[in-house]
Amino acid sequence: MGLIWPQGGHMGQKHYLGLDVGTQSVKGLVFDPEQDHGVIARAGQPLDLLPGLPAGAAEQHPDDWWQAVTQVLRQLAEQIDLSRIAGVGVSGQQHGSVFLDDSGAVVRPAKLWCDTSTADEAQQLTQKLGRSVPVGFTASKVTWLARHEAENWQRTTHVLLPHDFINYRLTGSMTMEAGDASGTGWFDVEARHFDEAAMKAVDENLAAKVPRLLETGEVAGHVSESAASALGLTAGIPVAPGGGDNMMSAIGSGATRSGVVVMSLGTSGTVFTRTDQPVIDPEGLIAPFCSSDGGWLPLLCVMNCTNVTEEIRQAYFPDDPDALQRLTDLASAVEPGCGGVEFVPFIHGERVPDLPHATGTITGIRPGGLQPGVIFRAALEGITANLCSGVARMKRLGVEVDALRLVGGGSKNPLWRQMIADTLQVPVTLHEEPESAALGAALQASWICAGEGKSGEGTSEISCHEKTNRWVPVSSETLKPEATSAES
Repeated sequence: MGLIWPQGGHMGQKHYLGLDVGTQSVKGLVFDPEQDHGVIARAGQPLDLLPGLPAGAAEQHPDDWWQAVTQVLRQLAEQIDLSRIAGVGVSGQQHGSVFLDDSGAVVRPAKLWCDTSTADEAQQLTQKLGRSVPVGFTASKVTWLARHEAENWQRTTHVLLPHDFINYRLTGSMTMEAGDASGTGWFDVEARHFDEAAMKAVDENLAAKVPRLLETGEVAGHVSESAASALGLTAGIPVAPGGGDNMMSAIGSGATRSGVVVMSLGTSGTVFTRTDQPVIDPEGLIAPFCSSDGGWLPLLCVMNCTNVTEEIRQAYFPDDPDALQRLTDLASAVEPGCGGVEFVPFIHGERVPDLPHATGTITGIRPGGLQPGVIFRAALEGITANLCSGVARMKRLGVEVDALRLVGGGSKNPLWRQMIADTLQVPVTLHEEPESAALGAALQASWICAGEGKSGEGTSEISCHEKTNRWVPVSSETLKPEATSAES
């Protein structure tokens, strides 16, 4: 059955809202397919981790995400007429655990992807299931809650992912989709459905608390009267299924065909590409994920990326608004290899390699080795080496690589961009739209909410790729490797 536009809908309206609920901020943009440049408005609202938590813990309150969403919509309302928005798509930080009671209220703050306090639970689940369950995955958070906060687990009626929670607040319906569900630890990626045995291994009551799985191309619901009132949107407009930030970034960066590899330099760092068949890594370095357009998205994710550069900024120039540019200028004057200084950037523990209790390490310090430019360049080299290992691993697994695209906040750094090109010895293409996840969510909304997707029948891959090929703004300049550098 095809998608049904709600009564009183807005068939003539062509604006689509993309929201990206990340770790550091909520970002929103509005896409109009009738405009030459597509994106006609954008806004953002910062987020913080909850303070005072034990070492390894990383939490946020889901209600804070919703409050940030309302602030983003208020900012957008100053730029455009929100009544012209005809559909919404939501991207969210992956793996986080949202626990709701029978009234839909939040039971406790969400434990996030970067929370390593559940490392013991992840190790136990890995042994129990006979396959890797990374500490960042949702499964370890659920097991941790049942073990350490039994009362809260008993109060929990629903287990959602971050983007699922925003969809719920938008629509009043609880759903999950295959791309984001791939990062829970209880999802059969190859078959694209929940793994009942894995669910029981996590907790015997988990299956009853997980929402319905959407079909590819199925809308998650429609904006409720209460959400419309809170946000200034029109009640009844459809909400696309959305997905995890990597799945939405794949759409927003044009990785909707085989061969396009995307490296995202965000709070965490990721490398991913779309494939027509699942890619299973026997060593577990490349995580098997579903894409949000009916395919698959093999992916490497490291926990240390721009969160490391932010640590360095705060250490050296905490009050300088131009600190990152200053550090980059200083690092550009340092020779590749940093005179032997090596920075293993595992400040927040690490997922790949699986070292949740690891710490960052700096070695090779000689006189002058603690200068900010040296430390900053060494950190970039360490992060780059870890990410580029993912590209090499994908090639060994038979994944086609014919284009590398950079996205995320770190991609704005010219030194870092060139370092990646030199390390991989491949041309690198940049995106003119920095918010690839929000753009991907908006593109998905335009593709599905306008009726191009088919509920229960699978979504047209051609339709999705045609949209990304048309609307993903890729720079006309390609960054070529200068030479084989010390980073390689």
